[in-house]
Amino acid sequence: MEKPFLEAGQIVGTHGVRGEVKIHPWCDSPDFLCGFATLYLDGQGKTALRAKQLRAHKNIVLGLFDGVDTMEKAQALRGKTVYIDRADTALPDGQWFVQDLLGCKVTDVDSGAEYGTISEVIPGNGANDVWAVKRPGGETVLMPAIRDVVLKTDVTAGIVRIRPLRGLFDGEAQEVRDAD
Repeated sequence: MEKPFLEAGQIVGTHGVRGEVKIHPWCDSPDFLCGFATLYLDGQGKTALRAKQLRAHKNIVLGLFDGVDTMEKAQALRGKTVYIDRADTALPDGQWFVQDLLGCKVTDVDSGAEYGTISEVIPGNGANDVWAVKRPGGETVLMPAIRDVVLKTDVTAGIVRIRPLRGLFDGEAQEVRDAD
């Protein structure tokens, strides 16, 4: 089930004396977070922070919010997680929020065999992402998130259909790491 409010970053400190905060974004880039007029301090959208200004600065976001006009008020927000409203954004085809991928069942597009569930998404840093698939027995297999492997992703249904690389799930490949 898709959550209406998604974790998007964390307030990590203050900037200056006018109440500006530093936000460490959990997005692909700080610019993505700068596109929102409102951020939230809870996953239900009850505590809104209306942005006066959001701007990217290196790898963080600097933000000024209504009602936060002193360093003390900004300091009180330190450590808080910020959320975005899913309704305020749309992703291009072929892209998903990481939070929506977590928990999706991974099945074989040809045989219907179930391989496990996605437990982690490891960013590729320029290359492809890698998805950690937790197997029914508890072990974790790392799977490349490439077009040749991932054929259909339906986060609404919670299913990812793949055609695995030879040896990835059939015992020929060595287990990459143990489950946590």
